[in-house]
Amino acid sequence: MKLDDQKLRDLGLAVIQVEAQAISALAEQINDQFIAACKLLYNCTGRVVVIGMGKSGHIAGKIAATLASTGTPAFFVHPGEASHGDLGMITKQDVVLALSNSGETEEILKILPIIKRLGVPLIAMTGNPMSTLSLIATTHINVAVAQEACPLGLAPTSSTTAALVMGDALAVSLLEARGFTRDDFALSHPGGSLGRRLLLRVNDIMHLGDNIPSVAESALISHALLEMTEKKLGMTAIVNDKQEVVGIFTDGDLRRTLAKNLDLQKTSISEVMTSHCAVISEDILAAEAMQIMEQKKINGLIVINEHHQAIGALNMHDLIRAGIV
Repeated sequence: MKLDDQKLRDLGLAVIQVEAQAISALAEQINDQFIAACKLLYNCTGRVVVIGMGKSGHIAGKIAATLASTGTPAFFVHPGEASHGDLGMITKQDVVLALSNSGETEEILKILPIIKRLGVPLIAMTGNPMSTLSLIATTHINVAVAQEACPLGLAPTSSTTAALVMGDALAVSLLEARGFTRDDFALSHPGGSLGRRLLLRVNDIMHLGDNIPSVAESALISHALLEMTEKKLGMTAIVNDKQEVVGIFTDGDLRRTLAKNLDLQKTSISEVMTSHCAVISEDILAAEAMQIMEQKKINGLIVINEHHQAIGALNMHDLIRAGIV
C-alpha cells in the first residue's frame, strides 16, 4: 500500500479532533462527584493507591506519579499483583482510585471485597456509570467518551486521554487546595532543572577558603595575574587591610590594562581594578547569581559576608556544572 501524504495528515488531524472533543466534554463531569473525590483525596491521612489494568494501568501509573509530585502522596498498584500479596500495601488510612473504562475489569473486581472490608474509600474513574465498579465506589467520576479515535473503535485512545486529563484535574485541584508551592515542587524534584534552580544556593557551589582568589590592594598587577592563574576563575578579589572587598580584577580588566601598555611589574592592582564591583551573599539562589551575571554581562562574582569580606567565589562555569544554566 502506497503512503499518501495528505491521507496521513488527514488521519492525524482526525485523531486530534476526536480526542479534543472528548476532553472538551469532560467539563460537564467537573460536578459534585468530582468535588467529593477531591475531598476524599484531600482528607486522606495515608496515601492514594491508584490501580488499573492494561492501558488504564499505564494511565493510572502516570496519575499516581503526578499526584505524588504535586503534594498528594500516591503510588500505583497492579491489580493483578494485588491478589498475590500486593494488597498488603493498602492500609485503612489510604484512598483507592481505580481506573477502568468498562468498569468491569475482572482483576479489579476481584479485589473490591478486600478494599471494602478495610473500609477504604474507593474512587472509581470509568466510562460506564452503571458498571459494577461505579456502583460499588464511594464516588464515581464519569470519563465516558463519544468515540475512540481509533477508526476500529477498539484501541483505547480517547478514553485513556480523557482519564489522563481527569487525573490531572484532580492533581492540580489538590495542589491549589493544599497551597503547594514552587519550592514544594522543587523538593520532590531535586534532580530536575527546576529543582536545582529553586533549591541550589550559592553556598552549595561556591569556591571556599584557599580556593578564593584574593590579593591585597597594594599588590602589583603581576601578583594578581599569578593569583588568577592559580585559582583558575578568571578573576581575583581585591581586599584592604580588614579583608574587605574593595574591588575585582577580571580577564576583561586585564585586556583593558594591556591596551594601556602599563608595566605589570610596577603598577599597583588598585590602579586598574574595578571598584564598587558586584558582590553577592552566600544564601541567595544560584539562579539569582546567574541572573546578576547576565544582567551585568560578567562571568564571575565574589561572595561576601555581613562585614563585606570575601567568603567565596564562583563563575559561570560553576553554574553550568551545577545545571543552573
